[in-house]
Amino acid sequence: MSKTPNYSRDDFVKAVNEQIKNKEAREAVFHALDYAQEKHEGQFRKSGEPYISHLINVAYILMTLHVQVVTIQAGLLHDVIEDCDVTFEELATEFNEEIASMVEAVTKIGNIQFKDEKEYLAENHRKIFIAMAKDIRVILIKLVDRLHNMRTLEFQPEYKQKKISNETLSVYAPIAHRLGINDIKNELEDLSFLYLHREKYYEIVKLVDNRKAERDAQVSEMIEAISLELTEHQIPHRIFGRSKHLYSIYKKMNQKNKRFEEILDLLAIRIVTDTEVACYEILGYIHARYRPIPGRLKDYIAMPKVNMYQSLHTTIMAENGHIFEVQIRTENMDLVAERGIAAHWRYKDGSTGHGQAEIEDKLSWLKDFNRLTTESDGDATEYMEVLQQDIFEANVYVMTPKGRVIDLPQGSTPIDFAYRIHTEVGHSTIGAKVKDVLVPLNTELKTGDVVNIRTSKNSMGPSEDWLKFVKTNHARNKIRNFIQKRELQNREEMISKGENMLREEMRKRKMDEKEFMKKEKLEPLFSSFNIKNYDDFMYAISVKSLSLQAVMEKLQVKTKSIIDFTKLFGQKDRPKHQNRSGIRVSGIDTMKISLANCCSPVPGDDIIGYITKGQGVKVHRSDCPNIRYETKRLIDVEWDEESIEGKFEVQLSIYCVDRSFLLTDIVTLTQQQKISISYVNAQVNDDLIHSTITLKVMVENQQTLKRLVTNLRKIDSVVSVERSIL
Repeated sequence: MSKTPNYSRDDFVKAVNEQIKNKEAREAVFHALDYAQEKHEGQFRKSGEPYISHLINVAYILMTLHVQVVTIQAGLLHDVIEDCDVTFEELATEFNEEIASMVEAVTKIGNIQFKDEKEYLAENHRKIFIAMAKDIRVILIKLVDRLHNMRTLEFQPEYKQKKISNETLSVYAPIAHRLGINDIKNELEDLSFLYLHREKYYEIVKLVDNRKAERDAQVSEMIEAISLELTEHQIPHRIFGRSKHLYSIYKKMNQKNKRFEEILDLLAIRIVTDTEVACYEILGYIHARYRPIPGRLKDYIAMPKVNMYQSLHTTIMAENGHIFEVQIRTENMDLVAERGIAAHWRYKDGSTGHGQAEIEDKLSWLKDFNRLTTESDGDATEYMEVLQQDIFEANVYVMTPKGRVIDLPQGSTPIDFAYRIHTEVGHSTIGAKVKDVLVPLNTELKTGDVVNIRTSKNSMGPSEDWLKFVKTNHARNKIRNFIQKRELQNREEMISKGENMLREEMRKRKMDEKEFMKKEKLEPLFSSFNIKNYDDFMYAISVKSLSLQAVMEKLQVKTKSIIDFTKLFGQKDRPKHQNRSGIRVSGIDTMKISLANCCSPVPGDDIIGYITKGQGVKVHRSDCPNIRYETKRLIDVEWDEESIEGKFEVQLSIYCVDRSFLLTDIVTLTQQQKISISYVNAQVNDDLIHSTITLKVMVENQQTLKRLVTNLRKIDSVVSVERSIL
């Protein structure tokens, strides 16, 4: 590997005098240099060099990016708060608050306890990125700081080399790429590659070196031929060979399983001209002379990348059969391609402030980044996972109907797109169009798609099914948070419903609800039903997983207020009960008759009556297991078709192979049968392959129910449909 540059104080002073023409600006930089040297006096790096050498190199690299003077000063001072016990207030007084804020932003978090190093690193990264969301210059300082640390990583022990290189490859190189600073991104990747895969690194170095003379000759020959062609047509240009950096070669060989010889753009030529029109003119002359490789023409001038990169790319075959990648761009495009957002300040000499709003206009993804940062309500580790997948790994570029480019990771869907636009857009999504065609919400988006999200104010919110196909962590977290809040709200409503059901039951039994609804009266029952607390108890009653009959029987035993059976049914002055259950009991017309909740009989079922303590006759299906061993309390009952009124609730248990939109298919079919649904719940089984769906429906009779069950069994993935016994 070639020796990396190491700049001295004299090198830096010379560069400042040459590049910064304003005397006051030069003096401001030298003041920061002297202050940093004084504060870091006696501190040394692992290499044995005085610590100031690191700060000088950071400031020198920043100067090559043509950043503002205040950013160079902040680069020189970026460690004084962390390493020299200088306070923010001291620094702001000595220089200004703008510089102090940048230095404070890149200072690591100290004196806070974290559960592990991963959480500590995540918190430090989040701190930097939150600052970046306000001032992009912060990340420039941090990137250059990391670059010089990587250049001098040889002095660290091996375990630290690997740890720092992993962090660089997963966090700093991707953000440099997103900001379009390719010079820094490429060097960070190559240095990380060296320390993480040393053998592979030198293997590729050897492959490149072995073919260097041959490649250089081929490139020189092609450059001469193209340059002659452009000169004949009087097109101004610079033309030169471009070598591919080592890590990108390794990635193509590793990820695409290609041999070194198969990587087409190892032979690369760049042509820089003066205007966009000239770029297209050059492309025309090249394609007229050389055969272009199909599918390899990319126009990033008309459609710039999200990091502002613009260029024409084409791959051609020379007369001798060699393959070349040719990049064509203007001088300004070339500057932006190498320095990205740092090139923004080159044309703004004497400007003040950091121009964050202007930069956000240039980098469309930065607005999304800032919103994700602002909306981050999880822990730092979760925040970094969102950032790495949703921002750093994004390589699919889709557009809103108004032309705004949204970048998403591979495999993203319209739901991911909707949540990237805004959380409320995601929550209220009911459909999507891609290129004006209505598509399912789990459709994978592709670069170039124009996506139109359909929303509704009456939407019930995100479906739990969405979690099975959304790609971005941001969308997944927002959906989960919404569902948790909805479930909490529903639970509170169900607890209140359970209380009302219990009160109503007590009124029916002539019990003093004020007395028996007291928590101290109910708490002794909890252990009997294996229930932990009052809320769980009321919730269980409301969803009918705990029968009111069982509760009342336990309550009466606990309070020693068992109702005498003969008094219940034998009182002469007991008012007649008007039976509306549709059940007839021979010889009895004053007894209360109701349908059992456990087996939910419907007209047409074989039924039997069970005389309860305190609730009259409960009518069960004849095959109900809850009365299988009862003999003394059973009586004959029959359906009275003339008195049957309304519909009857039945619970079905549907066992199926889990898949996307299964619940939607079941609900849709049920509604098509004109059958009302009173409750539905889906749960994935422990094997993660099957699921069980509980469905409560309202039917007129057994015939309607049988028709529904038959049709449900025909749905793809449904294994069985059975009536539930509670």
